[in-house]
Amino acid sequence: MSRSYKISEWSDLSRDELYACVRLRIDVFVVEQDCSYPDLDGKDMNSLHVFADLTYEDLTVGASTDAYLRICKPGISYKEPSIGRVVTSKSVRGQGLGYEIMQKGIEVCSKKWPNTGIRISAQKYLVKFYENLDFKVCSEPYLEDDILHVQMFRS
Repeated sequence: MSRSYKISEWSDLSRDELYACVRLRIDVFVVEQDCSYPDLDGKDMNSLHVFADLTYEDLTVGASTDAYLRICKPGISYKEPSIGRVVTSKSVRGQGLGYEIMQKGIEVCSKKWPNTGIRISAQKYLVKFYENLDFKVCSEPYLEDDILHVQMFRS
């Protein structure tokens, strides 16, 4: 399933885009994963936002997107660029959108910051997913927001 994606700085996001991206993150990371920690962590304003084209299927709910990720610029989370907040809506899981948007994120990082590598903080149960994208585990497991994570790096 191939989608088109938009890449935006925080200041360039429209209200509909911001709403759709934040809504998907909250729906999954706070509600679905039952994680009562704030999703908005102060890093969004200095990051790039990559998301699938918006849809307006239900006008009572507003704009929505099926896939999103955030790229923190070097120096925000780590010395390297970092991909995080990778999320797909429940309705499209299993269709390859997570892999597809990660490939887009890797492509963006490689073009903007060549030869720096990419570091991520991955939920432990997703290690195989990220290994399929050439990330390697580079830390012991640790708790982040009460969920087991590991750091991974891609050269």
